Amino acid sequence: MATFLYRLGRFSYRRRRLVALLWVGLLVLFGVGAATLKGPTANDFSIPGTEAQRAIDLMRDRMPQANADGAVARVVFSAPPGTKVTDPAAKAAVEQAVGKLKAVPQVAGVADPYQVNAVSPDGRIAYAQATYKVAPIDVTEASRDALKEAAAPGRAAGLTVEMGGSATQAMPEQSATEVIGVAVAAVVLVITFGSLVAAGLPLLNAILGVAIAMSGITAATGFFEMSSMTSTLALMLGLAVAIDYALFIVSRYRHELAEGRDGAEAAGRAAGTAGSAVVFAGLTVVIALAGLAVVDIPLLTEMGLAAAFAVVVAVLIALSLLPALLGFAGRRVVGGRIPGLRGGRGGHGRGLGERWARAVVRRPLPVLLAAVAALGVIATPALDLRLGLPGDESASPATTQRKAYDLLAQGFGPGFNGPLLVVVDAGRGGAEGAAQRFAGQIKTLPDVAAVTPPAPNAAGDTAILTVVPKSAPGSKATEDLVAAIRGQSGGLHAATGASAMVTGQTAMNIDVSAKLADALVPYLAVVIGLAFILLMLVFRSVLVPLKATLGFLLTVLATFGAVVAVFQWGWLAGLLGVDTTGPIMSMMPIFMIGVVFGLAMDYQVFLVTRMREEFVHGAAPGEAVVTGFRHGARVVTAAAVIMIAVFAGFIASGESMIKMMGFALAAGVAFDAFVVRMTIVPAVMALFGRAAWWLPAWLGKILPDVDVEGEKLRHRLDDVPVPAPAPEPQAAARS
Repeated sequence: MATFLYRLGRFSYRRRRLVALLWVGLLVLFGVGAATLKGPTANDFSIPGTEAQRAIDLMRDRMPQANADGAVARVVFSAPPGTKVTDPAAKAAVEQAVGKLKAVPQVAGVADPYQVNAVSPDGRIAYAQATYKVAPIDVTEASRDALKEAAAPGRAAGLTVEMGGSATQAMPEQSATEVIGVAVAAVVLVITFGSLVAAGLPLLNAILGVAIAMSGITAATGFFEMSSMTSTLALMLGLAVAIDYALFIVSRYRHELAEGRDGAEAAGRAAGTAGSAVVFAGLTVVIALAGLAVVDIPLLTEMGLAAAFAVVVAVLIALSLLPALLGFAGRRVVGGRIPGLRGGRGGHGRGLGERWARAVVRRPLPVLLAAVAALGVIATPALDLRLGLPGDESASPATTQRKAYDLLAQGFGPGFNGPLLVVVDAGRGGAEGAAQRFAGQIKTLPDVAAVTPPAPNAAGDTAILTVVPKSAPGSKATEDLVAAIRGQSGGLHAATGASAMVTGQTAMNIDVSAKLADALVPYLAVVIGLAFILLMLVFRSVLVPLKATLGFLLTVLATFGAVVAVFQWGWLAGLLGVDTTGPIMSMMPIFMIGVVFGLAMDYQVFLVTRMREEFVHGAAPGEAVVTGFRHGARVVTAAAVIMIAVFAGFIASGESMIKMMGFALAAGVAFDAFVVRMTIVPAVMALFGRAAWWLPAWLGKILPDVDVEGEKLRHRLDDVPVPAPAPEPQAAARS
């Protein structure tokens, strides 16, 4: 592979105009595809095969008029203090608003609050529920605008009018929060290289790669239903890895130029050495992300595949377009230094990195114990990890969705925001009787506020009950109530032959969270097993992969702990702009594991391969650790800071899922890069000594010899006399 990449790097450098033209053509092609094929995105969470989904499917088949998966909007009216919504003026305004709601496009029907007794006991709050003919994904902007306009009569009469429900959730627009991360990345690159030209190339490379990836994902929405978060998460990861991968290759290119090689040779060697490590690092990320499909959750699968596509584009563009850009830049990559910035020759760190490594090697055991203890303390809150999915209760207090949620909880109780639908499936004509019997059983359960009379279909073989819990939708008590109702289904079947299933958005969220929680440990085991095998291939050692995978597990636990502390317990919530605390987003842990795994292996490869090389060449184990640090610490530090900056930029997002994911990935990279890879790894390597590189002879014969850093390529090329480099022509003359 290293030889192929070496040739690709030389070709791209020499035929830079052709390569650049091809990539620009791809950008235009994907851009046109995005503009013409773009489709809507969804905010729905569902898992085929769960009880909640089976009940929805049954209702769709037997009670299509119920429109079980249709959008819903709740318009909540609140009277000023001292008045009631039943007062004549207020009632007239509410009924006028209801009339306008019925005329909203796509609305199938509206329940008048005065006819269905949807007025709070104190008479202060009422709500009108509008059901739509279409799913939330298909609600148009014109329909949402008409929904907002319907509130005008109520507000004109002095009522507070707020709206919630799935129909009110507009598709989030792409924010500019990633600009924060790019700006920090630019500063870090300038400090690392000490040159505006060298710093600009990774940024230009990343911007072009992300533009192509995002255009491809946008075009795919015309063929597949995708979550509104998919493109943002792909952007988050694609931008970070694209900058990092380009950083590694540019650093190696500058090093090769410093060794006296001409531009084409330097580009080839950079692609064959650092590029090989980039391929391995990218492959680990792609495998981990694509492996999310094993969890068998459509939403998580599409997020993983979209992010994996962004990583593939980042790798390809770093291996082909970047050498072409290096050809256009010429020797200005090492020139044009900014006064006062040292910039590191060839991207290799000296000074602080080496002093740190020597301090760790001198006292490895105390350093190791301190680092593990620190991560252990940070991981402690993870013992209280609770998974859930977002709803109106997790929205910002300033939004109308959250205000409507709070008004309904105030007027009718917190459980009113998360009603449960119980679907009773019986023989023809027997559903209503079975449902009445089951309603009596449900009323005896704790945490039940109300149970509506059964509503059978025309055939009489299916009936629906609505159960209102006393507790909020995301509470443990509501989760227990769902389990208790499902536990009663067996008794109903034994007595009547009918079966009962619990569905509705609250039950669907509980099922999704349970499925993701059950998949977390198996997926983590698969990822750690994969890490062990890949690292054993790279380093031809047993203890190094074991140490790396255990370190990754520490990173994961510490990251979970930090996320729980901030987003579930509320620590530093005000500082980070977290408006509402609650359960952790169900898909965050698994997605975070997949991403951080790939990045952790990235840093592991760039740091430890040089240690192995020095040891093989005869250096003492401790000195090999120090030398590996001296050559890799500066670049890895810069890469980690860039990753953290890009991910942290998304903490400013208004979307709670994006905010949480940005924080989790930023924290995960910080823990893994600075505590695990740059502290625990050298400490353990120093403690192991020569044993760190032990591999049983029989295993060594079985394992293929993977030359990730292109060491064999360097030896082969260095055996050939290198001619004196010709002066590099100016980039302006070339163009």
